[in-house]
Amino acid sequence: MYVSARTDYAVRAMLAITAEHPHLVKAAGLAATQDIPLSFLQGILLDLRRAGLLHSHRGVDGGYALARAATDITVGDVVRAVGGALTTVRGLPTSNTTYHGAASGLRDVWVAVEEAIEGVVDHKTMAELSRLASTHQPSPIKN
Repeated sequence: MYVSARTDYAVRAMLAITAEHPHLVKAAGLAATQDIPLSFLQGILLDLRRAGLLHSHRGVDGGYALARAATDITVGDVVRAVGGALTTVRGLPTSNTTYHGAASGLRDVWVAVEEAIEGVVDHKTMAELSRLASTHQPSPIKN
């Protein structure tokens, strides 16, 4: 599985917002603490909001907050919100691949790969990852 910078930034942003929940997190503070370019982060936050993972609040005291409980947001939700399908084959959904002859069993391999990835990312929640991080070293976001 290829994890793009966009996907990595999105998961890191969601974890940082989870750590500050229920407080609002400003994009600029998030960009600074997570070392994410602000202009890039703003597009990611928009995608996360459109996917129903974040709420945004305008104004001087505004910022971003989780739209659902951290226990209900998985890594898979975040990955799909910013990157689409978890796996593709030549740009097509894995389930739509077809092969003939000697390669006819290959579709089953790609489907198994997709299921294995889903088995990890769809079962790791922001709450679980946030708990793991809190046992290591907290890094509060500066607003």
